[in-house]
Amino acid sequence: MPARLPIPKTPKCYVGGAFIRSESGRVTALKRDGEFFANIPRCSRKDLRNAVEAAAKAGPGWAARTPYNRGQILYRLGEMLESRTSEMAASIADATGGTTRQAAAEVAATIDRLIYFAGWADKFGQVLGAANPVSGPFFNFTVCEPMGVIGVIADDRCPLLGLVTQLAPIIVSGNAVVALASERSPYPSILFGEILAVSDLPGGVVNLLTGSRAELLSTFATHAHLRGLDAVASPAEQKTLAVGSAESVKRAKLRTPATADRAWSDPTHDTADAIRAFIEFKTVWHPIGA
Repeated sequence: MPARLPIPKTPKCYVGGAFIRSESGRVTALKRDGEFFANIPRCSRKDLRNAVEAAAKAGPGWAARTPYNRGQILYRLGEMLESRTSEMAASIADATGGTTRQAAAEVAATIDRLIYFAGWADKFGQVLGAANPVSGPFFNFTVCEPMGVIGVIADDRCPLLGLVTQLAPIIVSGNAVVALASERSPYPSILFGEILAVSDLPGGVVNLLTGSRAELLSTFATHAHLRGLDAVASPAEQKTLAVGSAESVKRAKLRTPATADRAWSDPTHDTADAIRAFIEFKTVWHPIGA
């Protein structure tokens, strides 16, 4: 019987609920054990703009879902990641050069973080919002609302846990996300996109791009339809992002790669303040008796 030729995988980015190659056709060769493994799409600025459009279309429907339903969907996403723990851990170990045990611990921490924020879905409104005492015949409430489309630039060190720690608190409140995965270790995000595609999360709520940070950084900073930005960036990159964010009037949460605030596995990331970073507060007045 003749030897069978293996069929190599063609990794694609996940945008608008579909798997895409870069519109430019450019790729970056990914090696495993010194041998060619796959071509990773090198997304362009046009790909980023297309992803923002996809997120803008999906965002209102996602925001309109009940908080309880959003929590169910995040919980289901954690379940699905659990079922692919071995494959994801192997991809992280190959990408980062760590041990399989370390990679498995990162996957487990990622699942726990998804479940944690799933639990906040129908609770953060009560914790972060308020019923305000006023001197008059009115009820006065402060309620939480999503901002819209948020850009995420992921850390290179923890290609899955870091990315999900940034994503989960943003989407649980009803925002949509356009994320640039780790440039050094992009393959785990490709697998995560495959999990998103068969989950209950509507297409376009999370859009995952791969490519060059240097090429896409300024577009993330200046794109007017990105209402916020959560980025792990060097001091020089932070300067570019801060200036662009100020010009386009967007909220920016900038983290330093050396610490990324704290180690991504640190339980202090498990807080409602992570959700607060990308919500807006609306004050509602209602006449008593009306």
